[in-house]
Amino acid sequence: MKVYSMHNQKLHRNISQAYLSIVPIIVAALGFTVNNVSYHTYLPIWIANVFLMLAASWILSSGNIAASDNDKKYLMVSGFLLIVPWIFYSIFAGMGSPPETYAAWVSNAFEQQVRYAFLITGGVALLFGFAVLRECIKNSNGAIFALIGFTAIALAMTLYILDMSYWHSFLLETFKTKEAVSLNKLPEWHKPLQKLFLVISIVEVSLTYLATAAFATALNSAGWFKNGASRVYIAISLLAFIVVALFGFYPESVTANGFPLYPFMIPAIPFVMPYFMGINLLKRAGNLRLKEYHEK
Repeated sequence: MKVYSMHNQKLHRNISQAYLSIVPIIVAALGFTVNNVSYHTYLPIWIANVFLMLAASWILSSGNIAASDNDKKYLMVSGFLLIVPWIFYSIFAGMGSPPETYAAWVSNAFEQQVRYAFLITGGVALLFGFAVLRECIKNSNGAIFALIGFTAIALAMTLYILDMSYWHSFLLETFKTKEAVSLNKLPEWHKPLQKLFLVISIVEVSLTYLATAAFATALNSAGWFKNGASRVYIAISLLAFIVVALFGFYPESVTANGFPLYPFMIPAIPFVMPYFMGINLLKRAGNLRLKEYHEK
C-alpha cells in the first residue's frame, strides 16, 4: 500500500510540474497571437487556471507549509512566491498584447490598468520571493551570491514598479487628454520623458537578469540546484543581461524596430527564469517533505 501511495504521489507531482512548466509557453503563444477576446470568455478560463496553478504548486511541494522545520517552510514559500507573478500574468493569454493606437488605449482603459496592476503585483511577489530565498541561503556557501542577487532585485523591482506605474496611470491619462482635445500629436515633453523611462526600463531589466543569474549561482553553491540546471539559468540570464545592458552601443538602425531588445524587455519575460526556479524549489521542498515522512 505504501509503495502504491508513493507511486501515486510521484505521478501527481510529475503532472503538476508539467502543468506549471507549460503555463508561460501557452500564455506567450496566445498573448502574441490572440487579440480582442471578450473578458466574458477569458476571465473564467483565467480563474480556473489560477486554481489549477495553486493546486499544482501545493501538490508539487507536498504541502510543505505544514513541515515542522522552518527551513523547509521558507523553501516552499520562496518557490511559491516566485511562481505567483505568472499566476497573475496568465490572464494575458486572453488580454493579448497592449493596444497599438491611442484611441484603443483609451477605449480599453480599465483593462489596461488591470494589466499593469497585475504586472506591479507580480513584481512585488518576485521581490518577496527572492527575499525569503535569500533567508534560506544566508547560512550556506551561496550566501554572498544571494546577497548580490537580492541587492540587484531590490533595485530592479523599485524601478520596475515605477516603470509599470508610468504605464498604468501617467501614460494612460496622457492618451486620454490627447483624445479628448483631438491633438494631432502628443505634447513635446512626452518624447524626453519616454527616453527617460526607456533608460529606467533598461536598468531595471538588466538588474533583474543579473539577480536571476546570481541566485542561480547561489542555489548551485548551496547544493540545491544541479550543475546542469544552474548553468542553463546562468547562461540565459547573463546573455539577456548583456543584450539589454549594451543597448547604448547598438546602431540606431538596429534599435529602431526594437531588436534585439524587444524579446528580452517585454515586462513579463524577465520573470520566466525565476518562475522556473520557483518550480524547482517547490519540487525540492516536496522531496524533502516526502523524505521526512517516509523516514518516520
